[in-house]
Amino acid sequence: MKNILLIGGSHGIGFELASQLIKEHRVFVASRTSENLGSLEVTYIPFDSTTDQLSLEQLPDTFDGFVYCPGNINLKPFHMLSPDTFENDMNLNFLSLVKTLHTVLPHLKKSDHASLLFFSTVAVKVGMPFHTSVAAAKGAIEGFAKALAAEYAPSMRVNVIAPSLTDTPLAERLLGNEKKREKMEERHPLKRVGNVQDIANIASFLLNDKSSWITGQVLGVDGGLSTLNIN
Repeated sequence: MKNILLIGGSHGIGFELASQLIKEHRVFVASRTSENLGSLEVTYIPFDSTTDQLSLEQLPDTFDGFVYCPGNINLKPFHMLSPDTFENDMNLNFLSLVKTLHTVLPHLKKSDHASLLFFSTVAVKVGMPFHTSVAAAKGAIEGFAKALAAEYAPSMRVNVIAPSLTDTPLAERLLGNEKKREKMEERHPLKRVGNVQDIANIASFLLNDKSSWITGQVLGVDGGLSTLNIN
């Protein structure tokens, strides 16, 4: 049974991933709220990745998996995005990941085969209007992950999932009515937006020994949007 640490996990993809992982692993969730977690057998640590130093008191000596879930969807024209917005998005998505990973790295090094997993967006690979800030922050994650995977192979694996639009609380504004949903579904070759199970299923696999020959990869879980042009 592995020890897996999720940064963020009280809702959306993180919660679904925690729900899957508890069947076979010991799961620790560090997030701003414990909302929804009462139904899961996890160890909860109050933690805001942008302001807090992660406390190690409730954590085991060894971690076999680390997942950083926090992110945002800040879609506006570039001229409406201030430099402070870019800085805040970079802090939430990337710099807080680096800070938190520094804290738990000694615990991951004690594992025989630790697996690290981060989240990007399809908008890094595919240029999309109104995505300048989030694409910049997530692009930093992709470059960081590949360099980290090279540096720590073979003792650690590092991979990234790059989803397209997924039906989570963060995406509520983009999927708020049937007309919006249909428009978003039509953009994808598989004619639907993603759901939390789509992403969590791949995340669970990448944390599992069945993926032991996969590292340094950015996996597009995006309904074909990043690679197929069917119009």
